Amino acid sequence: MLETLKKRFDEYSLRHPDIKWQEVEKRLLDKPEALEILKRMEETGGEPDVLCADESTGEIIFCDCSKETPAGRRSLCYDDEALMKRKKNPPAGSAMHQAQETGAELMTEELYRKLQESGEYDLKTSSWIATPAEIRKQGGALFAERRYGAVFTFHNGADSYYSVRGWRGVLRV
Repeated sequence: MLETLKKRFDEYSLRHPDIKWQEVEKRLLDKPEALEILKRMEETGGEPDVLCADESTGEIIFCDCSKETPAGRRSLCYDDEALMKRKKNPPAGSAMHQAQETGAELMTEELYRKLQESGEYDLKTSSWIATPAEIRKQGGALFAERRYGAVFTFHNGADSYYSVRGWRGVLRV
């Protein structure tokens, strides 16, 4: 996994111009559970790579950088609460549950937009993103995508699911 990450890190250096591989490698070797999480992200099609460093904490932020939302994480509603409420034609699972099982978090809108600054992602798919509690309490959830050369954030019922909507993971190391 470390070799895959290094190769991707070098190939897509424009995503993280101010971060050195030696620092990334040291953090990953100091935190082997992070490599396991990144491996699970890779196995479901995420193509994780370093996106940036969190200026306030110094953490290095990895995220799924696959061109489309990872193929192994689509056709899901937002969370388990929505899954339980969906009686008719329920999906196989929820994005939040899969993220927790993987050890990752859903991308925030801010990180999603940062990813989109480094390239064009989700031109044919969309990704559930972390949803504020006040929106979720009302039954909604947020997703984002790129269309017409712009990045959009939308809302939908948390129980909705589509074959082209999945989730992108984030891991802080």
